[in-house]
Amino acid sequence: MTLGEGPRWNEGALWVSDPQQGGIWTDSGGAWTFTPLAAQSNGLWFLPDGRLVGAIMREKRVGLWDGTGFGAYADLSAVAAGPLGDMVGDHHGALYVDDVGYAAHLGEQPRPGRLIHVTPDGRATVAAEDLEFPNGLAIIDDGATLVVAETWAQRLTAFTIGADGQLTDRRLFADLAAVVHPEARPDGICAAADGVWVCTLTAHAVVLIARSGPLRQISTGEGQPVACCLGPDGRLFVTVAETGGVSVLEAVANKTLRSHVEIYELAANP
Repeated sequence: MTLGEGPRWNEGALWVSDPQQGGIWTDSGGAWTFTPLAAQSNGLWFLPDGRLVGAIMREKRVGLWDGTGFGAYADLSAVAAGPLGDMVGDHHGALYVDDVGYAAHLGEQPRPGRLIHVTPDGRATVAAEDLEFPNGLAIIDDGATLVVAETWAQRLTAFTIGADGQLTDRRLFADLAAVVHPEARPDGICAAADGVWVCTLTAHAVVLIARSGPLRQISTGEGQPVACCLGPDGRLFVTVAETGGVSVLEAVANKTLRSHVEIYELAANP
């Protein structure tokens, strides 16, 4: 892979977006296979009925997977200002999508990002604003709380999810620079039974964090962990970027970025 984003496990298979290479990877057919796409997907999510949807970065829409590409599902152009990033959904089929605000890898000037709420029938509204490069998303507390990674702010921020899907009671969930590492910049995250798994990029670790603080830490060596997901069998899947010692953005600009997937058996010591 060039860059592994939005990994999801479904029915015995792993699915990963590769927005830099312009396609999607999966072993759902029995072999690890790349499908090139006309439009770049980033965040992925499986709806309650098993259908796969993807956040289409530049087209400001959520697309529905048809086996070869992402067709129409929800138009976000009226509420999205920048490229779309990660995505997460609830048990009812509603989605939350990052609008990251600007394309950092293209050198655009920083702008605040936002979170967009998409109802099961495809209506999109702004759920939260003024986020510093919103990235990974996770829903915890049996659907009561949404956690978002703010990459440049080096923190996880939590919201209470209302009955209408809107987000209220914005609060700090974890200051990663303080409780993990001064260089911890969160990218992808995923929900766990006892907290949130966080990929920390330049801190070179995947960390399980609860409100009380870090519970467990897994080193990724020289690689930078980008995104993660849990399988039903206790395995943690992590996409890891190989940058040659530079930042992910530099490796993207230099076209030297490569990524792989690491699998950790959480029942044992990794």
